[in-house]
Amino acid sequence: MAEVWQIPGCPEPPDWTVDVAALRELYPWLEPLGECPQDPIFHAEGDVLTHLGMVLTELAALPAFRALPEQDRHIVFAATLLHDISKPECTRIEEDGRVRSPGHAVKGVYKARRILTDDEAFAPHGTPFEIREQILALVRWHGLPANYLDKPDPQRAVILTSLTTRMDLLTILAEADHRGRIVNKPDDTMTRIELFRDFCEECESWSGPRAFANNASRVHYFRTPSEHPTLHLFDDSKCEVTVLSGLPGSGKDTWVSECAGGREVISLDDIRRELDVEPGDNQSAVVAAAYDRAKALLRRGESFVWNATNVSRILRGKVIDLSAAYKARIRVVYLEPPIPLIRSRNTGRTKRVPERVWERLFDKLDVPTLAECHEVEYLVGTK
Repeated sequence: MAEVWQIPGCPEPPDWTVDVAALRELYPWLEPLGECPQDPIFHAEGDVLTHLGMVLTELAALPAFRALPEQDRHIVFAATLLHDISKPECTRIEEDGRVRSPGHAVKGVYKARRILTDDEAFAPHGTPFEIREQILALVRWHGLPANYLDKPDPQRAVILTSLTTRMDLLTILAEADHRGRIVNKPDDTMTRIELFRDFCEECESWSGPRAFANNASRVHYFRTPSEHPTLHLFDDSKCEVTVLSGLPGSGKDTWVSECAGGREVISLDDIRRELDVEPGDNQSAVVAAAYDRAKALLRRGESFVWNATNVSRILRGKVIDLSAAYKARIRVVYLEPPIPLIRSRNTGRTKRVPERVWERLFDKLDVPTLAECHEVEYLVGTK
């Protein structure tokens, strides 16, 4: 049986106690939440830390939470603890006195990843990749069960979320989040949460990711806003582009030497050396040269490997968009050995990426998902 990852402070049977004071002592990064105001109408309980204490207490009391397997309880508790972690930097007070925190769930993913990786409570190796990403998905989408009907395309929002997120765990977090607040204006949030499962089941996304006819149909669906998920698209790809994704020191060059075979490799590191450009310098000439080479290969219908960090979805999206335009099949290989090992590898390299640049890349990390490409291979947790 696999060892259960645990977060200190998670309520346990038989008493299911939540000790907020102990959590504040254990996790100093919670303190800024106590200085962060919330909207007086929808969060009349006060600051974010007060809200968090109420949410955690409600979570521990929920029968659905108590019925979860131990590992799932720790995942949901961690996500609940972190779900509003970026509210302080996102909160603004409007002229009418209303308080809003736009984007706090998105920014919360990056901040929570650093906490789960570097906080001494999770030392020395940080949180295991699979557990970490489950927690981060819950942080990212924690508001969905309450606001899915407000989305421009609720079905698409649910299907996208299902690729990375356990909807049953998400619903438990959302219910606790709602119950752990004081509302001075009647709303239908609890009704929406109660109906969320039915809506997910209609979207075929409750028990796991929505199934598509094939990989090509899934890629086309997420690239085409007006498309329906039931389409069955013929795969007419002409070649395959393998996009490597990983922080500097994660082993991309090793993967190339062992797995690229006879395929052409477009390596941004190699082009930097050719052009005598340092990692911290302006990269425009390097990127332009790489894209010129990629276009030439795509025009000929030749498969190739794109070897670069590609840690953010925006950066990956550029080469993925280019490849899709030429009808290439797109495969992303994501590499993540233990983070301390990656850092030490980078430090020991002759052409190392400056520490400040490496850490900035880490703070922009978006782990690839199947919404982006035909296939994702995760090579994680190994040396």
